[in-house]
Amino acid sequence: MNLKWNKKFIYPTSTRSLLNDERVYDVSQEKLPSVTTILSATQPQDKLDSIAKWKARVGDVEADKIKNTAANRGTIMHSILEGYIIEKEVLDMTEAGVQAHSMAKTIIDKGLPDLEEIWGSEVVVSYPGLYAGATDLVGVYMGRDSIIDFKQSNKPKRIEWITDYKLQMVAYAMAHNYVHGSEIEQGVILMCTPDNFFQRFIINGSEFRALSHEWLARVDAYYKVRAARSESRETGKNE
Repeated sequence: MNLKWNKKFIYPTSTRSLLNDERVYDVSQEKLPSVTTILSATQPQDKLDSIAKWKARVGDVEADKIKNTAANRGTIMHSILEGYIIEKEVLDMTEAGVQAHSMAKTIIDKGLPDLEEIWGSEVVVSYPGLYAGATDLVGVYMGRDSIIDFKQSNKPKRIEWITDYKLQMVAYAMAHNYVHGSEIEQGVILMCTPDNFFQRFIINGSEFRALSHEWLARVDAYYKVRAARSESRETGKNE
């Protein structure tokens, strides 16, 4: 597959670190919370309850094992896909690596043929003063300027289960548009399970705009919680 590159934007470099147990990006001398940090800190109660029920059902040890296995497999899969895109082969012959290679190939074969142009890979985007993150791809997908992310999943996802993934796409697009003057209004999620079941989710139009408002509400909620936490710490110091 021939991938077409168009390096039309200059993207900043960034370092990631933990600050007060939260992942932050250091972009242009600003330490900004990651998109995933904000999403994690503002989870709706029904999702928290669902996670708690799952942990209670499988047990904490098994829950951690499942989560860590999936995270490791996803990290390898992302590295393989990034290597494919920048033409730098990544080989991992561990058990997780063999599985990840198969998943990556499924995404390449079924998801990337509709990728018409690449502007950047592993792109750091930031909205000054608010948040930052890194998206797998920015470019043109099925004729529209898009944010594209790769996801692994232990099992096929229903559309109602991936709200946070959709919000990620919107957050990255809004940051990219603000800083680079682009007009990205489409997010594409390319997902694969360990048994190579492929799913593609595309967010645009009225759904994209509605999610933009939802994302901004989550950002506002995050900063309110952070301000309250800071005030509580200061009050504790002064007592």
